[in-house]
Amino acid sequence: QGGIQAWPEMCIAIGQCLYSEDFNHMEGALDALYEICEDIPAHLDFEVVGLAERPANAFVPRLLQLFTSPHPSLKRLSIACVNQLLTTMPTALYMNMDRYLQELFSLRNDENKAVRKLVCGGFVIVLGIMPDRLHGKLREIIQHMLQSTQDSDPEVALESCEFWSAFCDSLLSEESEYTKEFASQSFFEIMREFLPQLIPILLTNMNYADDDEDVIAAEADESERPDREEDLKPIFHKSQAAHGAEAEEDEDDEDVENVWNLRKCSAAGIDTLSSVYREELLPMIMPVVQARLQDPTDWKVRESAILCVGAIAEGCFRGLSPYLPQLVQMLSALVDDPRPLVRSIACWTLSRFSRWICDAARGGEGNDPTIAAQGSAQLDHVLTVLLRRLLDGNKRVQEAACSAIATLEEEAGRAGQLAARIEPVLQHLMMAFQRYQRKNLRIVYDALGTLADGVGDSLNQPQYVQALVPPLLMKWQQLGDSDRDLFPLLACLNSIASSLTTGMKEYSEPVFQRCIALVQQQLHHKAHGVGGTMGQTTAGEYDKEFIVCALDLLCVLVRYQGPTIEHLLAAGTIREMLLVLCADDAADIRQSAFELLGDMAKTYAAHLSASTREFFQLAIQNLSTQVVASRVNLNACNNACWAIGELAVKVSADDMREHVTPLVTAIVPMLSVREIAAASQSCEPSLSQDPRMNKSLLENSTITIGRIGLMCPEQVAPSLDHFMNDWCRALRNIRDEIEKEHAFLGLCRMLHVNPNAGLNSFAILCMAVASWYGMGTTGWYEMSAELKSELGKILRAYKDYIGQEKWPGVWNQVDEPVRNKLASIYGL
Repeated sequence: QGGIQAWPEMCIAIGQCLYSEDFNHMEGALDALYEICEDIPAHLDFEVVGLAERPANAFVPRLLQLFTSPHPSLKRLSIACVNQLLTTMPTALYMNMDRYLQELFSLRNDENKAVRKLVCGGFVIVLGIMPDRLHGKLREIIQHMLQSTQDSDPEVALESCEFWSAFCDSLLSEESEYTKEFASQSFFEIMREFLPQLIPILLTNMNYADDDEDVIAAEADESERPDREEDLKPIFHKSQAAHGAEAEEDEDDEDVENVWNLRKCSAAGIDTLSSVYREELLPMIMPVVQARLQDPTDWKVRESAILCVGAIAEGCFRGLSPYLPQLVQMLSALVDDPRPLVRSIACWTLSRFSRWICDAARGGEGNDPTIAAQGSAQLDHVLTVLLRRLLDGNKRVQEAACSAIATLEEEAGRAGQLAARIEPVLQHLMMAFQRYQRKNLRIVYDALGTLADGVGDSLNQPQYVQALVPPLLMKWQQLGDSDRDLFPLLACLNSIASSLTTGMKEYSEPVFQRCIALVQQQLHHKAHGVGGTMGQTTAGEYDKEFIVCALDLLCVLVRYQGPTIEHLLAAGTIREMLLVLCADDAADIRQSAFELLGDMAKTYAAHLSASTREFFQLAIQNLSTQVVASRVNLNACNNACWAIGELAVKVSADDMREHVTPLVTAIVPMLSVREIAAASQSCEPSLSQDPRMNKSLLENSTITIGRIGLMCPEQVAPSLDHFMNDWCRALRNIRDEIEKEHAFLGLCRMLHVNPNAGLNSFAILCMAVASWYGMGTTGWYEMSAELKSELGKILRAYKDYIGQEKWPGVWNQVDEPVRNKLASIYGL
């Protein structure tokens, strides 16, 4: 608590011990310092009251001295400390980087394996943050990493193997400060020289070891054997993306193994190398792969070859695409191999080609009917093969097959090829649902949800609804309200309820009531101070994730089943619950609560009317600059901003008036990310470091300002001059939808009250107006006749006010494409 600043005496004591001649003192100091470097490395580069210099300035030189210590433990700990500091790069280390690299390079062949591992780790970290510093010795470093990737110690080999992915990731990174230099011909060519040596090493490392415990476990992992608790990793509910934000990519490993090891790291290295060197790797890889696939004696060799094909599937696809039918046939045969790990890796590798299999089924880029017919037959074949393995007797194969089907479903849904194949997929998934143990059942839920997302309302057929929904609800009844296996089940029901309309009608009320009961139970536990440990919950313990999970499903029910459950919304329970949840101290609960508030406001605002004033006040609290500046609150703030905009257009101007000034004061700074980022005084990542969230928050702020102005233009318009430019720039990037129309109607009403604001920002105003695609263009959301007329009146009024003499000069300040578009529509 309080960090180093609260305990300067500790730094003094560590410094004294580091310079001591006593081995035990030095080792103890290094142990303590490593913990600091690991937990709060940035604090070592702060000024600390009571110290003559920053702690890093005192520690770094001594740490570098200890790189040459005759004691292995001191050498190891000093390297470990400096490696931890690399990510924050204190000034003292930056000034000593050349010395650090020299010392590191001199230790590359140290007899101590822990030291060799840390040396490799140091090179990997530097490669990711300052690759230019390695340029002079890159060939020697690569040669050393080649040797280390074959080290007899598996930890050293694994650490050095990370180098190949780090090299390619830095080469491909668009954000790296050194991308241009790193991507120069010299770096690219230097690595190319070593590819013929590197590729065979990585392929060899992709073999399972003879004594690998994972092999023994997989061979014996039959489906009838119940899952052991230690095999089940804790489940955490994944919150929905903030309103308007893109969903984050799932970072779970695609492979069926969960433990990172040399085999997987080598496969990742091949994968990233193929993303850089593309088809030129194939002459080095494919002869080895073909030879390994034909090995008649060792199935592990065949398995590693299949893994390699999956690893290069994306990077080398252009070179592999002419052989896709043969690859599919080969992998389909291997899916039936006697060895379970061969079957499972063949399922995964097939899934890596899902995008191209599904694209071919729709006729490729040219929508060729012949290609479509052949591709459709190929897709059916792959689907049949994977569905057969879905019911395999081995759990590892079940897991791989079900994950592969989920991947294939996602790509087939995007290609419009899934709806025609609902019946066999649903039938097999429900058979798996009945057979699978707990661990693999979670993957079935994901596959069912992906199926629903991919086919939409095509799933809304009585036979599909009957096959799907009652068994899932029966499973829900079997699970207790504190069972974390509810999370994947309810996430699955989210997708299903979104796809079903009339089909979900008879089930929506009991699902709604169970969700309300889940939330109320957790609020009761919280009120009585009963909490569970992270990832483990037993009956009677508070766990906020159950609240978030239930709220997310309630949002879906309100959106798609609202008329069926409106009498429950009208009862007031959910309104009272939202008053508590929108004020919760947990940001993810507020995020989901405001999402539900916004969903209700869109269609059922009347059922919120008794607490409108309180909801506005809660939103204002969540939109303060200090709250928004903390990254942990961003999703909640984003949803609060959106929800209050939805509520604003459903209440009367009289109900809005007392909230307008604090709302506008809170929201206007969000139109400029710099203002929010500047408000953050902590060391945590700020808003400016999350562009995805910036975009969403900016869009919702832009729309909500307009909606408030639409309802109360007299109150907002006087301050319009202060944010007109930022607002109009943001308006240009809003999608043509009803929300954008509301914002522009608000703009029009405010300009009637304060026309000078538009006159002073005329060029950017014109750009905002011209951003509408739907100005008489078919295929887009088209603005209403009211808005089109209002915008025309305002622009022509400005032209008349400016006068014929000055008009050409003002008009020519507007970009030519914008002038042409507005002139054709409004005759300017």
